Amino acid sequence: MRMELRHLRYFVAVAEAENVSRAALKLHVSQPALSRQIRDLEDELGFLLLERSAKSVRLTDAGRVFLTESCAVLQRAEDAVKAARAVATGSRSELHIGYAPTLTARILPPALRAFQTGMPGVRVNLHDVSTEEMLAGLHEGRLQIAFLVRPRAAALRGLRFEELMRDPLRLAVAPNHPFARRRVVALADAVREPFIAYSRKDYPDYHELLASVFSATKGRLHIAEEPDGVSSLISAIEAGNGVALMPDSLACIAGARLKLLPLTPAPKSLSIGIVSPQTGRTTAAESFLKCAKEVLSGK
Repeated sequence: MRMELRHLRYFVAVAEAENVSRAALKLHVSQPALSRQIRDLEDELGFLLLERSAKSVRLTDAGRVFLTESCAVLQRAEDAVKAARAVATGSRSELHIGYAPTLTARILPPALRAFQTGMPGVRVNLHDVSTEEMLAGLHEGRLQIAFLVRPRAAALRGLRFEELMRDPLRLAVAPNHPFARRRVVALADAVREPFIAYSRKDYPDYHELLASVFSATKGRLHIAEEPDGVSSLISAIEAGNGVALMPDSLACIAGARLKLLPLTPAPKSLSIGIVSPQTGRTTAAESFLKCAKEVLSGK
């Protein structure tokens, strides 16, 4: 006989009940069959686990040790099944999401609420990091999905991008800036202003976007400050240190602190979407993407 988990379960049931008949009822097996399984186990081990009397059984010293170890083995097996099921179904796991506050202000909060209602057992970890860090996190498995502006094709090797929305580009200015009284600002006028731009080291794609948008103008773009986050950027613009090229979604964060003005000619809108490993998304990641799409569709 080869020892199997069922033998351990039978032994634990008999040891805890201290009676073969009661254990047999609990296990839904016949008493003779259960007694035979316990004796087979003892024969396999080469020593007695139980001392038997007419009405009850008692653990031997070896049986007490074996009971402790058997319970640990059965618990470990149960934990293994739960862990594997969580991966297979996404019912209990962690979901790590990379995001940029400016791009996701309209999507993330309602999508997160909907997701947690549908999958309350999944712990969501949000990571506010740069584009480069998000791409690295996806490649290295530290992130399952990330909300990004569509990256360059070279940066998407091994990853896939699915567009969620288009976000128009605006000129962000302080409420008391001379441009604030305009309905629209020409690119040729905007380029003459000092600009607040995210750090070139952490956000190289943003600086490429700036260069592309103002490439047709004759002026030379002047970067006055390079803050490392959206809060610092809003504060710098509000203080009158410069203007910024920002997606329209910034309005959800900035509120009345800034004015977001259309540009002419209008730059191409940003393609905002979810990036994930090319080999497939987890069940939790698929569910979160579905929630984000439903938020945008107004369902």
